[in-house]
Amino acid sequence: MTYSLNRRALLRATAAGSAVFATGVRAQGAAWPTKPVTLIVPFPAGGGTDAFARPLSGQFAKQTGRQLVIDNRGGAGGTLGAGIAARAHADGYTLFMGAVHHSIAPSMYSKLDYDLERDFVPLALLAQVPQVVVVNPKQAEAADMPAFLALLRKNPGRFNYGSAGTGTSHHLAGELFKLQTKTFITHIPYTGAGPALRDLVSGQVDMMFDGLGSSAAHIKGGRIKALMVSGARRNPSFPDVPCAAEVGLPDYTVTTWYGLWAPKGTPPDVQARIVEEMRKAGASDELKAAWASNGAEFPALSPQEFGTFVHAEIVRWAAVVKASGSKFE
Repeated sequence: MTYSLNRRALLRATAAGSAVFATGVRAQGAAWPTKPVTLIVPFPAGGGTDAFARPLSGQFAKQTGRQLVIDNRGGAGGTLGAGIAARAHADGYTLFMGAVHHSIAPSMYSKLDYDLERDFVPLALLAQVPQVVVVNPKQAEAADMPAFLALLRKNPGRFNYGSAGTGTSHHLAGELFKLQTKTFITHIPYTGAGPALRDLVSGQVDMMFDGLGSSAAHIKGGRIKALMVSGARRNPSFPDVPCAAEVGLPDYTVTTWYGLWAPKGTPPDVQARIVEEMRKAGASDELKAAWASNGAEFPALSPQEFGTFVHAEIVRWAAVVKASGSKFE
């Protein structure tokens, strides 16, 4: 009898403790954020990720009264920062803004110190933008894409292209382009899109396969020239730039996208608060204008839909990596 009473008392105490814990988690989620939030951006400042992270940071502060502090951790094609984010404390105060590059990395790198699907929880697809083929007009003098293709075929190996690093979408987009056009261009990897883009503008490299978001300002300023956007339709923000289908490359479809993750173990209520703040930010006039200026969309995907999307991208890019023969040991 004593055992039964003690057991019932223990069960009551456990239930009460669980209720208090659940209430505490709900309170934590409702209160979040109570201090600045760190957003790990795994590329150097000035790249495509920054083009979206910085407006998002400003809007987040406006909505919540708390800072979203951007922590640029470039290196190893974005995988260095991803590894740091995966090991961060799972309390909602360290988030990770990755990109399409991180769906390529599992098949491109033989070893990674994190697993995108195992070590993170997907929260939101923040931006989606077509890739654009851009050239330095002084280095690659061509009126349009057909003329440029003729130039490449006439001069195999003469031209080069910069990328955000081996295994990034910039790199694989270039390899896919070479496969489909039967051309040869030398790959020059950088530590991020920002440094590569700066060298493209200065003429140190000839061309890039870049996300439209990071190239947009330079295209508008005439410092680089856009020859085509990927896919089957023109981008509304750059209506004069033909799409790949128009220049005889109907299968050249490469989209740069940027997403938000939290380390696995982040409390569900906190995850829900983060997702809600991202939804509000995406609906704001400020971010709508910033995204439109970069030729981007803010897709309305649930966290579950975003996770499904990421898995499909991992599978898709694995096939491209295999076909290209690229691998980074």
